Amino acid sequence: MKAWNPSAGDAEADIHENLEALRPRARDLFMGGALSNGALKTLRTNVIGTGLRLKPSFDADFLRLSEEDAKKLKRQIEREFALWAESKDCDAAGMHNFYELQQLAFLSKMMSGDVFALLPLLPRKHALYDLRVRILEADRCSNPRNLDVSKYGRISNGVEVDKDGMVSAYWFSDKHPGSYNLKPMKWQRVEVVGKESGRRNVLHLMEAERPEQRRGVPILAPVIESLKQLERYTEAELMAAVISGMFTVFIESETDDPDEFAVPPTDNPTGEPIPTSDDELRLGNGAVQILRPGEKVNIANPGRPNAQFDPFVTSILRQVGASLEVPYELLLKHFTASYSASRAALLEAWKMFRMRRAWMAWDFCQPIYEEWFAEAVIKGRIDAPGFFDDPIIFKAYTQAEWHGPSQGQLDPVKEANAAVIRVENGFSTRQREAAELTGTEYESNVRQLAYEKDLREQYGLTVDKNIAEGGEEENAEEDQT
Repeated sequence: MKAWNPSAGDAEADIHENLEALRPRARDLFMGGALSNGALKTLRTNVIGTGLRLKPSFDADFLRLSEEDAKKLKRQIEREFALWAESKDCDAAGMHNFYELQQLAFLSKMMSGDVFALLPLLPRKHALYDLRVRILEADRCSNPRNLDVSKYGRISNGVEVDKDGMVSAYWFSDKHPGSYNLKPMKWQRVEVVGKESGRRNVLHLMEAERPEQRRGVPILAPVIESLKQLERYTEAELMAAVISGMFTVFIESETDDPDEFAVPPTDNPTGEPIPTSDDELRLGNGAVQILRPGEKVNIANPGRPNAQFDPFVTSILRQVGASLEVPYELLLKHFTASYSASRAALLEAWKMFRMRRAWMAWDFCQPIYEEWFAEAVIKGRIDAPGFFDDPIIFKAYTQAEWHGPSQGQLDPVKEANAAVIRVENGFSTRQREAAELTGTEYESNVRQLAYEKDLREQYGLTVDKNIAEGGEEENAEEDQT
């Protein structure tokens, strides 16, 4: 260990100073590397999927709401929020709805290490709500140049902190540092919380790994070198396999007299052009190349395909998967093991997916929902007495759960039976099982089932109870057999 002497720096020295190199490399791997691209998209698809959906869970008892009033308020909140969230008016750029913004924010966070969301109020024609979400890439938060910052707190990588170490503001440039726009950059200071309004202006999505860390690290950072070298190795093996698949015939002559070989060919039967004396000879798929007198050919057999290619790549990807907390089977969508092994891999992955989903709900969805709720109350779209009078009433009204796509099942019958057993023994609820198994809401399912039952009875499709019981007995006998 004598030659191993790493420096011991703080979070700024070890992390912040290296971000300018880590971010471009991580993005380059995402844009050009199939494995890196697939790994980040696997995280996005499983954590966010089609979007984390709102389920209001306000404290009806504390707010002294009757059961009927609570149901009415719940439907009203869901209806109003869908009006805002499912429209592209929620995006400051007017390109994405709220659920697509979740995907964009999460993917950018994984790729660049962190991402920012501004929450401006921008009135627009034909838009009912003024709240907008503006996503900013990590590079746009940086230290301002040629600016007297003595009257501000300490600024590190665009993050301003006060004397107590609390983040008080962020500094954003008016363009990306890598933009083709040649105009000088200007910076704007944005307070985290408005002094007069008290509303949240900036959301910073990042995963901290060390105390006093203010900026996030790309998730690919620990495996950047391994993935890049693996990409180069894969390209080399692919080119070697292409070359080994080429078969070329070289015709060598000892004289310049064309009459010795009759008339030289004018067309190559394979379609390859016949080189002149000044052209380079090259390999091709069944090509015929003419050599000049005295020239000879030495063939080097690359010996491809390489039998050790797949085991080596598998070994590297297992290490990459361990760093990303994504099992190898899920990383490559390659399930060839037993049911128990595949299920264990999925369960292990979903521990991480649920953790990141909870972070996304706490740091992105919930703060935006609270800002939207406040605007809805101000505009009289939602009736919430005492909403601004007491923080605890504010919290009681804005409590919510955020559910994403379900985990999915390898064996749906076993999973459904296990869910029934958990509910019957009080280990879970129908609401939770409906959300985890199918990503639906139990109350909505019951209402739909009741409607379908009435519809079937209306058209005379009711199944006779005796016939149904007989069918069940017959199925039970077949199962025993």
